[in-house]
Amino acid sequence: MQSLDPHGRATQVLQALIDSAVDGIIVIDAHGRIETFNPAAERLFGYPEAEILGRNVSMLMPSPYREEHDGYLARYLQTGDARIIGSGREVTGLRRDGTTFPLHLSVGEMSLGTERKFTGIVHDLSARVQLEDRLRASEEQWRSIVESAVDGIVVIDARGRIEAFNAAAERLFGYDASEVVGRNVAMLMPSPYREEHDGYLARYFSTGHAEIIGIGREVTGVRRDGTTFPLHLSVGEIASGGRRRFTGILHDLSARVQMEERLREQAALVRLGEMAAVIAHEIKNPLAGIRGAVQVIGGRLPVESRDAAIVGEIVARIDTLNSLIQDLLLFARPPQPRPVPVEVPPLISMTADLLGGDPALKDVDIRVEGGSLPVVGDPELLKIVFQNLLVNSAQAMRGRGRIQVSIATIDSLCRIAFADDGPGIPPEVRERIFVPFFTTKSRGTGLGLPTAKRLVEAHQGSIRVECPTGGGTVVTIHLPLFTSGAARA
Repeated sequence: MQSLDPHGRATQVLQALIDSAVDGIIVIDAHGRIETFNPAAERLFGYPEAEILGRNVSMLMPSPYREEHDGYLARYLQTGDARIIGSGREVTGLRRDGTTFPLHLSVGEMSLGTERKFTGIVHDLSARVQLEDRLRASEEQWRSIVESAVDGIVVIDARGRIEAFNAAAERLFGYDASEVVGRNVAMLMPSPYREEHDGYLARYFSTGHAEIIGIGREVTGVRRDGTTFPLHLSVGEIASGGRRRFTGILHDLSARVQMEERLREQAALVRLGEMAAVIAHEIKNPLAGIRGAVQVIGGRLPVESRDAAIVGEIVARIDTLNSLIQDLLLFARPPQPRPVPVEVPPLISMTADLLGGDPALKDVDIRVEGGSLPVVGDPELLKIVFQNLLVNSAQAMRGRGRIQVSIATIDSLCRIAFADDGPGIPPEVRERIFVPFFTTKSRGTGLGLPTAKRLVEAHQGSIRVECPTGGGTVVTIHLPLFTSGAARA
């Protein structure tokens, strides 16, 4: 065997390196013609070396790069302005079968005597791009699942900072995701939990003792407007990339809590109704007998005598007690409405006239304006509603001021607004204004507004109380308009 000289041996080693390289190696001349095309390049592009040597390298590029390549090479040789030579970038290759694929291309320049040649190292990125596409699809799928979830999803880091805040969480708390991401999750909690949260998180990291992580419990959230609401919170821990994160699933319990409250109210009303029936039977009837007997005794006394005055006071107290029992019965067991077409403006005016002798309304100016189609209702029961609202407003104004009653038709409803110019109602009182027996007055049963609410709801209507910023109180009732067949419903 003939031994190679050092130059020949170096050439042989270099060729072996090129042939065994994992990445494609392509050498072109100054005109872009291919001079070297190693086996890895053959596998990448699908051409055998013999078929491609001497042809322009642009045949390995898709349009529009194919048409631009020779111009780019000429500009580089004239100006030295390199866009890819001496560096690397991701480009697209074109296989023999016409399919394209992503690749990383590194280009270096060399001079052999007076000739300039360019070596391209080509690395197939197909597997990486496919993996990136799968990861991107998985991420998009995860994001769409999170964003379409009915429950709120909040992800925080180990310091409690919010990293993800889905659309349901935006609706729950009233914040856009851009407003909360990066801020501490404690902002979504009312005091004292807000101040305690970071300490709890720190204790969990130091002791591993979890009070809520890995389980679920009912907690309270605070919305952007400052109102609080009940929610069920389930927290899970995620560890990836050396980082710890926590995912909270939030389910709004407001509807359930309201339903439970209504059920408790209904149960309480049932018990109250039973008690009222007992009162009516055991107290009201005997009171009527006592009142009659006292009046008989009073009729035998001199009119101007002190004893006659005492008897008169006893009768008045009995009447007050009877009135209280009547209010209790009306609230606990309101009669079923007997619906007929009712003209609202004249009924309110009539009610106001009947209250004209009440000292509480002596200096109150009641004005009724507007009108609507007839509503479906029981005029006697609606009269009680209007009376309670007018008296309540007059008492709030301490018997002096104006009550403006505005009536209008809104879609299929009649809106009746009672607006007074009194001092308004504090928020903490407003929350309890329809609670039976709750009152801020020294006199009264606290049943006026709760009774009005029950009677309005018995008419398939609604009632709400608002206090404008300028002062005063507005009580608004919505009642269904009368339609053919409504009175028979």
